[in-house]
Amino acid sequence: MSTASAPAIVARPLRLGVIGLGRAFTLMLTTFEQDPRVRLVAAHDPRPGARAAFAAHFGGRAHDNAEAVCADPAVEWVYIATPHQMHAEHTVLAARHGKHVLVEKPMALSLEDCTRMIEACERAGTHLIVGHSHSFNAPVLRARNQIDSGRFGAVRMVHAMQYTDFLYRPRRPEELDTSRGGGVAFSQAAHQVDIARLLAGGRVERVRAYTGRWDPQRPTEGAYSALLGFAGGAFASLTYNGYGHYDTDALMEGVGEMGRPKPAGAHQRTRARLQSVLETAGPDGAAAAEAAEAALKAERNFGGSLHEPAPAGAPDACQHFGPVIVSCERADLRLTPRGVEVIDVSGTRFEPAPVPAVPRAEVIDELWAVGREGAPPAHGGAWSRATLAVCLALLESQRLGADVEPAYQVGWG
Repeated sequence: MSTASAPAIVARPLRLGVIGLGRAFTLMLTTFEQDPRVRLVAAHDPRPGARAAFAAHFGGRAHDNAEAVCADPAVEWVYIATPHQMHAEHTVLAARHGKHVLVEKPMALSLEDCTRMIEACERAGTHLIVGHSHSFNAPVLRARNQIDSGRFGAVRMVHAMQYTDFLYRPRRPEELDTSRGGGVAFSQAAHQVDIARLLAGGRVERVRAYTGRWDPQRPTEGAYSALLGFAGGAFASLTYNGYGHYDTDALMEGVGEMGRPKPAGAHQRTRARLQSVLETAGPDGAAAAEAAEAALKAERNFGGSLHEPAPAGAPDACQHFGPVIVSCERADLRLTPRGVEVIDVSGTRFEPAPVPAVPRAEVIDELWAVGREGAPPAHGGAWSRATLAVCLALLESQRLGADVEPAYQVGWG
């Protein structure tokens, strides 16, 4: 599915309208700028500065509301990058106007909303793709291809681990409230669960998990460990810690999540920057601190005064989501930022994955295959609803202190 380079000339690029020019869009910005298979033609964001920046940067129409983007006749696909709790509403709106949908992860905050999104697109005859999740990454897809080849036998175990500074990046209030989609179970487990499901076959039968809420000032899940049992007998152990101390990028050749070299001490600087903002808010209490933090996040996104463009030039490594090891019957596969290390009875060898010339070109690969070549979506609604079901089971397992059987599970491929 992945390609090392995007086509140089595209006669009929996919025409995208964007709803939400915040953090998710900012992370996809380089992809949209550099991949000729897509063209941004319209957008809406509640921030006037972001709308003006979009019109100036892309030459597209900046609309005053989300429905205007969906109704725009120039728009073919709607990219929904709004806060989690708005995904269902905006997907249904796009489908009502006959538009295909690329919606950010997590798909939604409830399984009922996921089903509503799927059914709306089915009624409209439109496509639904959920991404970006890191299961699109070239090394993950390379490992899946190796598994499918049958050379190494069945998958028996997946181990995935990620330590980040997630909880101390600037947040809006709802991002620290689990009931409104905050915390790592929605934003980060969506990546890790998707990777594990793709590699182990997809159908999770049992989830046993523990979660951590260790900072009273950030009262949501900042960490978890989960054991997933799959149909067929494979299992996966997933660990995530977003409290900003240890950095697992040290185990990934010093390459950060976005595929570029990671400077030392990045987590400590994240914590210090946030602390400085909160202290600057002064003695007016929690409300002022919340407002200052939300304002900082907005200013760092596209159209904000603190937005920094991505570094020039293509990265020399793939994006990743921390160390992942897949144990098969006849080999262990270690995913790296540049491919897959295979360890078996004959020794160790390296099988490279193509580093996309455009970051996250793998997302556009799937978008193009569906939109122009008629392929079914790999990260479609049913697949992504199953991933959310596992994320919700993770939270429920902690609450009950027991195994939980996630609903709506489907296989890969």
